[in-house]
Amino acid sequence: MSDGWIQFLQRWVVVTLGVLVAAHVVPGISYDTPGAVVIASLILGLLNALRPFLALLSLPIMFLTLGMFWFVINALLLWLVGYVVKGFHVAGFWPAFFGGLVISFVSLLINLVSGRGARIQVQTGRRPSRKTQHPEGRSGGGKTLKGGKGPVIDV
Repeated sequence: MSDGWIQFLQRWVVVTLGVLVAAHVVPGISYDTPGAVVIASLILGLLNALRPFLALLSLPIMFLTLGMFWFVINALLLWLVGYVVKGFHVAGFWPAFFGGLVISFVSLLINLVSGRGARIQVQTGRRPSRKTQHPEGRSGGGKTLKGGKGPVIDV
């Protein structure tokens, strides 16, 4: 299986878990069968592929609301999925809004725990000697840790 399919399946599982949690936590979101949740999460994932287009269309509103309009877009997409998928029910805008928040939060937690979230990379290695000059004219010296090996923080 290619890496693209594996990533797609991982995202689908994460969204499905988020939808399940939202259905159990948010009043107004429910499902009749587990299959409805799987189909709803698949359609929600496919609709999320429209995000760049939706971001372009809503750019002025996004700018005015400092990006908070994403929550409204997420709610509208979840509400649409509830309308399209038989067996998956979203009672209105506010359940969709809070459901979108829950799905986003669960996705964030799962991605952080699984290592797929934001990563911070620390590069270690030898620092330049004091004789080495940077293009800005300042020296590359400073304190070295344990024989010149350690975190490189160059400001």
